[in-house]
Amino acid sequence: RLPDLLLPNLRLVFVGTAASTRSAELGHYYAHPGNRFWRALHEAGITPRRYQPGEFASLIALGIGFTDLCKTGAGMDRQIAAETIDVPGFRAKMDKYRPRTIAFTSKKAASLFYGRPSAAIALGRQVRDQSLPEIFVLPSPSGAASGSWALEPWRELAAWISRTR
Repeated sequence: RLPDLLLPNLRLVFVGTAASTRSAELGHYYAHPGNRFWRALHEAGITPRRYQPGEFASLIALGIGFTDLCKTGAGMDRQIAAETIDVPGFRAKMDKYRPRTIAFTSKKAASLFYGRPSAAIALGRQVRDQSLPEIFVLPSPSGAASGSWALEPWRELAAWISRTR
């Protein structure tokens, strides 16, 4: 639904479960007005200003890319068919492009990747698997996940990537 925005050796790749319905309609990552993604990027210090969803492709100049575990469906996580989640395809992309850091933008996306329940996934930097880049799990910026919102894991990510330039 949304094109990958990936190049070799990016400093950071954001990974969601799938595009929201709004993002798929507009062709922009994190496009719903209630989504905190773009505000969080700036408030955490990852970007020098607050970008708009339609500017997502310009973040490649900052070394930031985008992809999703499901590239064929759209909607809320619970609406995404399990068979459309392509963890092997995602791993192949990460092997090909080798970003320095991966940030899952929800515990659900991370749980699908790790094959563990969301409740077993901690926010923040994950224990390093040497076969993968550094991985962070962020609280979902979706307005539907307001009850679990926290900016601190985003700040932890910002501090990490600023040290690894």
